[in-house]
Amino acid sequence: VQLVESGGGLVQAGGSLRLSCAASGFPFDQYTIAWFRQAPGRERECVASLANTKGLTYYADFAKGRFTISSDIARKTAYLQMNNLTPEDTAVYYCATGAWFGARTLDEIDYWGQGTQVTVSS
Repeated sequence: VQLVESGGGLVQAGGSLRLSCAASGFPFDQYTIAWFRQAPGRERECVASLANTKGLTYYADFAKGRFTISSDIARKTAYLQMNNLTPEDTAVYYCATGAWFGARTLDEIDYWGQGTQVTVSS
């Protein structure tokens, strides 16, 4: 199993970024894809998840209205569009997947990507 994130970087507050996650080695269309993040000194937290089987989405409160999770089944790629970023969004963002429907907790995740740094300057 491989999950390879890309798209992180430095952006000013109010800006946007789109993260991508190229997946391989598992039945992408049958798994839940999730994005987590971890800031220095803080616990890893779920940003959003998408159950590919039914298109069911979950968003953390801080992500609602600003972030959008999506996936391209044919390309086996997941995305996280992040708009109106603030310095509080600065963290390493991880792509993750689990067989559990609607997986969004650490225990429900089977595989992790290596992470991509997102830094939002004020």
